[in-house]
Amino acid sequence: MAGHSKWANIQHRKGRQDAKRGKIFTRLIKEITVAAKMGGGDVNMNPRLRLAVDKAKAESMPKDNIENAIKRGTGQLEGVDYVECRYEGYGIGGAAVMVDCLTDNKTRTVADVRHAFSKYGGNMGTDGCVAFQFTHCGYLVFAPGLDEDALMEAALESGAEDVVSHDDGSMEVITSPYEFTDVKEALEAKGFKAEMGEVTMKPQNETELSGDDAARMQKLLDALEDLDDVQEVYTSAVMDE
Repeated sequence: MAGHSKWANIQHRKGRQDAKRGKIFTRLIKEITVAAKMGGGDVNMNPRLRLAVDKAKAESMPKDNIENAIKRGTGQLEGVDYVECRYEGYGIGGAAVMVDCLTDNKTRTVADVRHAFSKYGGNMGTDGCVAFQFTHCGYLVFAPGLDEDALMEAALESGAEDVVSHDDGSMEVITSPYEFTDVKEALEAKGFKAEMGEVTMKPQNETELSGDDAARMQKLLDALEDLDDVQEVYTSAVMDE
């Protein structure tokens, strides 16, 4: 999985995420609430909650917001009862798309997701139609110019599952989902700070799009990401700049 535009694509994606920070607190609060409801309010005993809280802290969410979200999840405070749902489909050029949602009204959510797919040139599929094309994992992206051998050795010593080098000199460290934070912190202690990192559904293969196809695909992804009930959108599409 190497390509000359890998680093540029990562930077572009990070920039788009930064531009959408207005909604990130709302989505993080929902994730913390659901994680606490499913696995309890102790971050040391609930890996999913720990990930959500770590991400909230990284976004400078106030401590009270985090604690209240946990209390809503554990029933100590009243709150909306969210359910998880995942929708799958295809975008431009057959690129795989997976949409994770937290909602209090599945009828509304599925209608909104289906409308976005159909309006912007995609097709909503059946459950499982593309999920097998993604791997649940953590990944950390490092800028070109690092000592590859040193990073690889440090990553594997820290518990990473794999290290991927790209033609442009950037590197990715792959972890299991629930060891992401431990590996990230261990690498930072050794002087390796990632430019970007998250727990995600990583596509096993990429669909490269350019020109009009890339623009159309970005409109579809934006439409899905802008829906209130959508938490994350994953895709195999890679858009050239």
